[in-house]
Amino acid sequence: MSEKYFELSNLSVGYNKKTLIHDICLDIKKGEIVTLIGPNGAGKSTILKSITRQLEIIGGKVLFDSKEIRSISYKDLSTRMAVVLTDRLKTELLTCHDIVATGRYPYTGRLGILSHEDEEKVDNALRAVNALDLGNRDFNAISDGQKQRVLLARAICQEPEIIILDEPTSFLDIRYKLELLSILGRMAKQNCITIIMTLHEIDLAQKISDKIVCVSGDHVTRYGSPQEVFREDIIRDLYNIDNGFFDPMFGSIELMKPSGETPEVFVISAGGTGIPVFRELQKTNTAFAAGILYENDMDYQLARLLACEVVTEKPFEAISDAAFDRAKALIDSCSRVINAGLHIGTQNSRMQALLDYAKETGKLEM
Repeated sequence: MSEKYFELSNLSVGYNKKTLIHDICLDIKKGEIVTLIGPNGAGKSTILKSITRQLEIIGGKVLFDSKEIRSISYKDLSTRMAVVLTDRLKTELLTCHDIVATGRYPYTGRLGILSHEDEEKVDNALRAVNALDLGNRDFNAISDGQKQRVLLARAICQEPEIIILDEPTSFLDIRYKLELLSILGRMAKQNCITIIMTLHEIDLAQKISDKIVCVSGDHVTRYGSPQEVFREDIIRDLYNIDNGFFDPMFGSIELMKPSGETPEVFVISAGGTGIPVFRELQKTNTAFAAGILYENDMDYQLARLLACEVVTEKPFEAISDAAFDRAKALIDSCSRVINAGLHIGTQNSRMQALLDYAKETGKLEM
């Protein structure tokens, strides 16, 4: 769908009438997954609490399906919007089934009595997050990760049009992080439910989101698709990274390159064989050079971040004299040459001559 569904128009948010972030303008379509990223304390949670009416909006408007959200009654809003925030739910003598069942209360009468159909929806919600076995357990006696899954089940049970989640993957191990995000992805695409959330794991945000909101300082610095936002320079500036790198191709965070401007080791590799070698050299703080790597080779993507120097060649071209001579010079200046493994074919046939040269110098390690 292309129409605006949830809109923040010149929104200003904060606490006690003091503005923390101002002039927030976002257009969110129905069924989109929109993720807020940014450093701790940037105000991501404040935005979520403001658009869910848990904090007073300081300025601007939030439009939900063309209606100003402050004009929607809390009862109506509770049937259309589900909220899972980081604030820990405090309960006494409630089972996980009881917690999930509260998601049906907007649809019950004053006594909150659940029908047989409501009970089925509770069980189905628990089943959707693989938590059916937790139903009869005390909510206070389960782990934080299990609590997160139960709270998501409560949101699912509510059958909302929008789900707002603050750091939903916190406390989850990798299996359940992937499972939870897969559930959200299916809900968005199959049921056209809009998801607005914050995530600290930017690699997962890059993979699951339709739109990314960058929050830093007193404003939103970027809003766009993952392809537009997840660039090395944008992520570096957003998080003020000066002690490592963000690799947009793999969506990974890399530690700083080894210290020293003169390489001790020259690594010959291709097609990913060099990646574990680069990381081992980084761990031992051993400065290294790499080559000859084609610029579309996956080894190049990491070598350009961690190596002192990378000898490169244009994709699908035969290795030039300039690249070959530079690689030989680096072999001469390094104390070791590591052959991480590579397939030698028609275009890179000169790599065999480079390996032979390294062997003649007595520096080659297989």
